[in-house]
Parts: sequence; structure tokens; C-alpha cells
Amino acid sequence: MGTREDLLAAAKQCLAERGYARTTVRDIVAASGTNLAAINYHFGTRDKLMNQAMVESSATAVQQILDSLPTGASADRLRTFLTRLTASFTENPSLWTANAESFTQAVHTPGVRAELGAAQERARRELSESFGPPTEDHAVGTVLQTLIGGLLIQWLIDPEHAPAPDTVVAGLRALVGQLPPD
Repeated sequence: MGTREDLLAAAKQCLAERGYARTTVRDIVAASGTNLAAINYHFGTRDKLMNQAMVESSATAVQQILDSLPTGASADRLRTFLTRLTASFTENPSLWTANAESFTQAVHTPGVRAELGAAQERARRELSESFGPPTEDHAVGTVLQTLIGGLLIQWLIDPEHAPAPDTVVAGLRALVGQLPPD
């Protein structure tokens, strides 16, 4: 890796370990093994570097969600998907912590908000296409993405008590039974 990539990797690590607000340029320099001038040279400012780290972390998280999608038809597609996804929460907590941190910072950073919004739209669309039926508003993907966000927060905060995929599927079944007919 080059200096730019080292800085980005260090910024992602610091984002996951320390959070956006508590990460200093010294933290990034120490984690990357580079020097302070390298941040200015490659990114201009610490904030621009951190913003790029958030955008890349979010893109990686969306790809992880999509990679968790099962292939082929199966009655247990949703359970398989949720099992794979929640496993990735524990296998790669740094990615998901950085992703969660990105959401809170995006509220205050228009460029990051736009990038994350585009990534969310992609996730909604591809989740809808995978679980169908495809609709213009990507309704199925919207529900799944909402579910994923809630699951992620629960798994990050208290993984030992976070809902298992079986519990989520059972809850969804119970909710569907309460919906009025169209």
C-alpha cells in the first residue's frame, strides 16, 4: 500500500475505534506510520480524509450486505440472509462500527450524506430485486434496509442479547398476520 492508502486504512481504523469526533490527526499518523504532512498532501484536511474513510466504509458495508444475499430460490432465503449478515457483524465489527459512525456524521456533512444516500438507494434497489417483487419504490428493499439498520445497532451495542435471525423471521411472520388485506 502507498501512503494515501495507509492513511485511509488508519482513518477507517480510528473511525471504528475512536469515532469521528475523538480521532485526531496524531491518531491517524500513529496508526498509519506516516507523517502529518502526508494528510495535507493527499487529502488537504483531516475532515476530508475522515469523510473519505466514511464513504469507503459505507460502500464496503453495502457490499457486505449484498454479498450476504443467498443465491437461488429457497424457502429460507430471508433466514439465510440474516444469518450471514449478522455473522458479518461479529466477524468484522470494525467495518460496522465505522459504518454506524458514518451515519451520525453524515447528518452534518452534505457530501458524505449524498454519498451515503446513493449507497442506501443502491442497497434498497438490489435488496428489492433479490427478494422481490420489484416495485418502483423498492418497498421490499426499504423494509429490509430498515430492518438491517435496527439489527446493526442492536448487534453493535449488545451482541449477546441482539435478536437472532430466527427471532426476526418469527416476528415478521407475526406482523404480516396482523396486516389488513389490500
